Amino acid sequence: MNFLRLAPITCIILFALDYQNVQAQNIYKEDFLEFWEDYNSYYGYFDESGIDWNKAKEIYLPATDTIKNNYEFTCFLERVVNEFHNGHVSLNTNYTTSNRIIPSGADVYAVKKGNAYVISDVRLNSIAEKCGIKPGMEIKQFNNKPINAQLEKFLPKSATAYTPAMYDYAINMLFAGTYDKKREFTVNENGTLKTYKPDDIEVKNFEDLIEYKILDGNIGYIKINNSLGNNSLITAFDKALDELMQTKGIVLDLTETPGGGNTTVARAIMGRFTDKELPYQKHVINEKEYGTVRSWIEYVVPRKTTYKNKVVVMVGHWTGSMGEGMAIGFDAMKRAKIAGTKMAGLIGAIYSFNMKNTKIGFQIPYEKMYHVNGTPREDYLPQYLTNNSTETFTKALKLIK
Repeated sequence: MNFLRLAPITCIILFALDYQNVQAQNIYKEDFLEFWEDYNSYYGYFDESGIDWNKAKEIYLPATDTIKNNYEFTCFLERVVNEFHNGHVSLNTNYTTSNRIIPSGADVYAVKKGNAYVISDVRLNSIAEKCGIKPGMEIKQFNNKPINAQLEKFLPKSATAYTPAMYDYAINMLFAGTYDKKREFTVNENGTLKTYKPDDIEVKNFEDLIEYKILDGNIGYIKINNSLGNNSLITAFDKALDELMQTKGIVLDLTETPGGGNTTVARAIMGRFTDKELPYQKHVINEKEYGTVRSWIEYVVPRKTTYKNKVVVMVGHWTGSMGEGMAIGFDAMKRAKIAGTKMAGLIGAIYSFNMKNTKIGFQIPYEKMYHVNGTPREDYLPQYLTNNSTETFTKALKLIK
């Protein structure tokens, strides 16, 4: 008798649990489809991407049936985001198991040479540099495992063939590591295997928005410390430049601007180096819904006292987004010599979106960005090309004298 009375209640509980699971699955499937549709509508770089977004939907959609919570859903989305293989595509939610984003979270820049993975550049003043990692080292293992198998996590599953850009992204995402694990690089150093553990070292983050000083020969030096998104930088930059107005030239260091920024700050800085309005970058939006394209040129307008002497702009692998925009801007204005390595190559101007149910935010490169001469911003190469950050500073000093 007792069993007969309890059975219906048990069935109700089981039914409720099943219903909750179905509801959860519907939420994550619904959000993924919204996420997919937003990229399908607004992402500006499908023609250049080498991926098949429809195929990606077929690959990833079935997994939403088994996702049970937001953590699993975020981990799932992180895999989907790798399809776009660019540091400008990311989520605004992460966990300790999440990978650091590039270039902001990276301190080495590595490339694939044949079957080898070689460090091409090391971020100055980073823990990687302080532990002894140098350009030219060949990485044999990462975290005591072969590299090739670990790259699969970051390579697009919808691509029919892997491009150099895809490998570049995968390699440097892998070496940036996750927040919860200390990295170990096993490198070939002069024929001997040696292990480096950069995360055992503590390094202070930048405290000042900007650094400036006068170098030998009355040359001004201004370094922006990843603060192009902080409007307070405008006042700080004005103060620095005003104190350097009597120098023979200025070296403007943008090698530590991986976090992007905004055009207000960028135009304010560039506006101190011209006495007339000049074009500095081109925007293009493909309005797919209407079959139209919107295109316009953005200008720099003079402000305050103009600095008229020579300018050299330093850029590198950790010059991202708005830093890249400033580099092509100074070049377009013919107001500075640009020296450095290829920049971060972050695509487009990003727009922010949020999912309906989980409220997880994500970024879509919507506007395409170009040099005024028509070169895509991500393809721009400095006029004075160097191999690494150390070479860049040496070259800048030669150019400014």
